[in-house]
Amino acid sequence: MPSTDTELILDRLTRLHPKSIDLTLGRTRRLLDKLGNPERRLAPVIHVAGTNGKGSVIAFLRAMLLAAGYKVQAYTSPHLVDFAERIRLVDGKIGAERLLTLLDECEQVNAGEPITFFEITTAAAFLAFSREAADVTLVEVGLGGRFDSTNVIAKPRLTAITPISHDHHAFLGNTLAKIAREKAGILKSGAPVVIARQPKQAREVVDAYAHEVGVPLVAHGLATRHHRAGFDWSVERRQSDFDLCFRGDRHALPQPVLRGDHQYDNAAQAVVCLSLLDEFQVNPEAISAGLQAASWPGRLQRIRPNAIDERLPDDAEIWFDGGHNPAAARALSATLKKWQISDPRPLFLIVGMIETKNPKAFLTPLSRLATAIATVPIPASPAGRSPQALAAIISKLGVPVVAANSVADALRGIAVGRSPFDGGKQAPRILITGSLYLASQVIGHKRGRSRLGRTGAYRPLL
Repeated sequence: MPSTDTELILDRLTRLHPKSIDLTLGRTRRLLDKLGNPERRLAPVIHVAGTNGKGSVIAFLRAMLLAAGYKVQAYTSPHLVDFAERIRLVDGKIGAERLLTLLDECEQVNAGEPITFFEITTAAAFLAFSREAADVTLVEVGLGGRFDSTNVIAKPRLTAITPISHDHHAFLGNTLAKIAREKAGILKSGAPVVIARQPKQAREVVDAYAHEVGVPLVAHGLATRHHRAGFDWSVERRQSDFDLCFRGDRHALPQPVLRGDHQYDNAAQAVVCLSLLDEFQVNPEAISAGLQAASWPGRLQRIRPNAIDERLPDDAEIWFDGGHNPAAARALSATLKKWQISDPRPLFLIVGMIETKNPKAFLTPLSRLATAIATVPIPASPAGRSPQALAAIISKLGVPVVAANSVADALRGIAVGRSPFDGGKQAPRILITGSLYLASQVIGHKRGRSRLGRTGAYRPLL
């Protein structure tokens, strides 16, 4: 079936509600009721919320479970290039023909009623999952938690909350306490929750809500008012591997394949989640294999120079990371700082951001390491901030900055050493960051296509 048929129906679905984001569960429940409540017929669900790290935790869980021989389904968002990336069936990414059939069914059953793009496509994912035999279903929250469409799952087997930080203030609130309350909304009585390292304000809110709902809590961090066990789990890194300390035991684990210091905590949280599922026998060999096989594109992803611009030297480093909030910037900066110490190079940033994000908060820690910055537009998003406006903000951070017409234009400037990108004879390190919407100009280009940048439904809406 031609991919254009899928694009057309996805495009129609974006027009069923005037807002791309309108948090409530009512419309999703209405459609799921008409579809026969497929969300009640899923394999045991692990439901993951948080600000950063959700996708990485799911990627580690999926890889470890697959290595142990289990049949795994996964729903994640947004996609980078192809919408089908969001729905992973037992045999891999959903095929175009099957996706088209599901979307058409959901569109017909919805019968033109108001519903957001994310809500109707979430219903389609649950419908797909309900129709195949699987051992476990991994579900990533789209935005927040309490009123996110995925929160129609009434009885998850397990929930997890990754690190909480400031993001999406317009929808979740402007304090960590308010944001944490929205994330904690996925907690359900009887389902244990695994909590990552959290800021004190967020941790106290999640802890109190877990106590209120009666949820067994397994947490990283110090004892709190309702949780007196102290460190349920923690991570101790070594040179090339790490220890997971969990309930008095120490487990040696290999270095996770996903890059960045923050991935050690994400990997450990995934292992803790599995350890609470007695029905799944995941031996140490499968855990090690999964930690070294997980794939999560767009997060400190290495791009070959000749795959994106043949004029760059072969020993140049190009990295793409879709991070866009202050916590992501701090994690990126910590990793880049270590790289710059062990292998010092001119560090050039290529940055594009949307209007709802805070450029100063995101770029302040990164600018301290950068030799120069190029700002670029985001044609895939109508909310993209202009390169000129973004450059004006960055100029106040004390780092040389220029506005470029595209990622390709910025890379050309770096390749030829156009001012301020004169790095001398040393091959540069380049980080393209600020938004997942940039994927179409990086990963899409690498694959020889760029659907994300086209008008229509092939664009992330969160």
